[in-house]
Amino acid sequence: MKVALVGSSGGHLTHLYLLKKFWENEERFWVTFDKPDAQSILKDEIFYPCHYPTNRNVKNTIKNTILAFKVLKKEKPDLIISSGAAVAVPFFWIGKLFGAKTVYIEIFDRLDKPTLTGRLVYPVTDKFIVQWEELKKAYPKAINLGGIF
Repeated sequence: MKVALVGSSGGHLTHLYLLKKFWENEERFWVTFDKPDAQSILKDEIFYPCHYPTNRNVKNTIKNTILAFKVLKKEKPDLIISSGAAVAVPFFWIGKLFGAKTVYIEIFDRLDKPTLTGRLVYPVTDKFIVQWEELKKAYPKAINLGGIF
């Protein structure tokens, strides 16, 4: 199985890295910001830098959509996993067009209302994971795993 791990640097990248027991024996690649934390954590990994800032930045959303198309066409992942933020949106939507399965993990600090990224990827997410029962009101098909990090 080939896995794409897509997310912003910082906390989102840390969340994905903490899933190491799941992805460490799988073929994989990463998409995140080209920042010092990502360069350090992913120094021995296949890593595609994406454009930032992403939140409500139309220009970078377009750039990341083009990047998603190119990377997904080249890498052909079976599974795309993300915990946000906005860079996940084009990768999930284009990934679905290419036949990938998608797993989204809503961030831990959202207790009772959804993130913008969560709302945008929800329609194309195969497994949507929340960490608080209250979020199932916003995401009825979500799976509550409790605090997973």
